[in-house]
Amino acid sequence: MLKGKQRAYLKSLANNLEVMSHIGKEGITDSVKASIEEALEKREILKIRILENSGLDTKDTANTLAQEINAEFVQAIGFTFTLYKKSKNNPKIKLPK
Repeated sequence: MLKGKQRAYLKSLANNLEVMSHIGKEGITDSVKASIEEALEKREILKIRILENSGLDTKDTANTLAQEINAEFVQAIGFTFTLYKKSKNNPKIKLPK
């Protein structure tokens, strides 16, 4: 569970990131989960966009995905949300205490 300062730090890092993955009408599929997990292992923080015509709620989808892949939900703005997961092999982001 992220603390307030940690979440704020991650939000500041995510501010300059480009969207790396999209979720469409099918929702959270196994292939989407696998690609997001792989990207999180490399980058630790990731912006994901839900396509507007998918009919999915951003926060619900973000929290569901975070729970399924053991990641942390950072923020949601519009149809875009940010997830964080510490890399097992090569941690890069040092969170404030």
